[in-house]
Amino acid sequence: MALFFVLFFIPTAFPAFAQNSSPWKIEDALHLPEWFSVSGEHRARYETLSEQFRLGSNGSDQILSFRTLAQARIKFNDEFQLKLELQDARAELADSGSRINNSIVNAAELLEANLVWKTGDLFLEGSESILRAGRFTLDLGKRRFVARNRFRNVIQGYSGLDWLWTAQQGVKVRTLLTLPVNRQPTVPTQLLNNDTEFDEESLHQIFWGIFISAPDLPAGHAGEISFFALHEDDANKFQTRNREIYTPGFRFYRPEKAGNLDYELETMLQFGSVRATPALQDTRDLDHFAHFHHAEVGYTVKSCWRWRFFLEYDYASGDADPADGKSGRFERLFGPNITDFGPTSIHTAFVRANISSPGARLQVQPHKKVSGYISYRAFWLASNKDGWQGASGLRDVTGNSEHFLGHQLFLRGKWKAHPNLKLEGGVVYRIDGDFQQGAPGAPGQGNSLYSYISTTLSF
Repeated sequence: MALFFVLFFIPTAFPAFAQNSSPWKIEDALHLPEWFSVSGEHRARYETLSEQFRLGSNGSDQILSFRTLAQARIKFNDEFQLKLELQDARAELADSGSRINNSIVNAAELLEANLVWKTGDLFLEGSESILRAGRFTLDLGKRRFVARNRFRNVIQGYSGLDWLWTAQQGVKVRTLLTLPVNRQPTVPTQLLNNDTEFDEESLHQIFWGIFISAPDLPAGHAGEISFFALHEDDANKFQTRNREIYTPGFRFYRPEKAGNLDYELETMLQFGSVRATPALQDTRDLDHFAHFHHAEVGYTVKSCWRWRFFLEYDYASGDADPADGKSGRFERLFGPNITDFGPTSIHTAFVRANISSPGARLQVQPHKKVSGYISYRAFWLASNKDGWQGASGLRDVTGNSEHFLGHQLFLRGKWKAHPNLKLEGGVVYRIDGDFQQGAPGAPGQGNSLYSYISTTLSF
C-alpha cells in the first residue's frame, strides 16, 4: 500500500517529474521506411490478496504478471495496410491455490493479423469507411459489452470482418461478423507453467452485431443503439452452453464538462436460450431472458484539478429459480469489469451478473499526466437463489442465505512518468456482507485487502 501512496502523491508534489519530452521509438532507432512501422509495450504487475473469498480457498494469494505486445504495420498505399500484433501474457509466483485461468496466461500468441481497407465517400460524400478482415481486437461504446482488455492480462481477439462507416457529421455505423478466439491452454497446471498452445476459432461459436452511435444529438447529448448475437453449439473437443442469445441495447449520455452536470443511461436486454452447464449430458435448452441497466449522474468542478463526483447504479439480473426451466442471469460475454466493479485477475470479486449495486466516486486529475479516483460501492444479489458471480463460486440454491454481499472501497492512481513509462497502482478493501455468513462452502476468512502496482514501458 505504501508504494501506492508514493506512486500517487509524489508526482502531485513534484510536477517537474512529468515534464514534456519526446518518446523513444524503436522504429526511429531502426530508421524504418515510412511504409513500415513497429511498436510495442511491456507491462509488469504485482498483485496481492490478503484473504481469499473463493469456494474452497484459504489464506492469501499473489501473482506477478507480464504482458508484452509487439505490433507491426505495412502500409501498401493510402487505402490498404496490413497489421500484425503478437501477445505474450505470463504469470509467476502463482501456485495451486491461486486463481489462475487463461484470462491471466496466454503465452506467445498471435493477437491480430488483419488486412485494412480505408476509403472515402462511400454512400455519402465526406464519409470515411474502414473494413478489417482477419484477426483483430474490438472496442465498442463504453466498453461494457465488447472491448479490448486493458487491465486484464490477456486481451480477447476475434476473427472475421469488422466494418466501420463514419458520416461527415460524426454518426458511426459499425457491423461485425466474428468467431471469438478461444484461448489455449485451459488446464491450470499448463497455465502455471506458462505453456504455449495455439489459440483456435470455431465455426460452432459465432458473434455478430451492429452498433450505431450519434455523438452530436441536440443540447449536447449523445446516443448509441446496438444489437449483438451469439450462437454456440457443441462440437468435438468444443463444449459450450449452447447459447443462442440476442442482445439489443441503447445508451444515452451527456459527456462530462467542467461546470456542467453530466449523465449516462445504458440498458441491455437479452433473450434466446442457454443450457445450465457445458456438460455433454446437459441437453436441456432453457428459455433465456435477462437484462442489465447502468445509471450515472455527475458534476465536474471548474478547477485545475478537474474534480468530478458522480453517483452510479448498476443492476444485472440473476436466475430466479434453478428449477423453473428458465435462465435469467445476464450474460456479460466480452465486457471488462474494472471500470464499474473493480479489479479482475486474482481479485474479481464482482462482475456484471446477478448484482444490484449503488455507488459513488470522486475523480481527480491534478496534472495532465496524473489521475486517480476513489470509489465506494455496496453490493446485493439480484436473485437470492443464484450465485455470487465472479471468482467466488458461492451459491445457495435455497435462497435462505442473505442477499447482501458487502461493501467495496477502491483507490486507484495513474502517472505517466515519462512518454515511454506509465505507472499505476490500486488498493481494494472488501467488507463481507450477510451472504458470506450463511452461504454453503463460504471460506469465512472475513474481509479482504487487494493491492496492485504496475509499470508499462512503451517503445
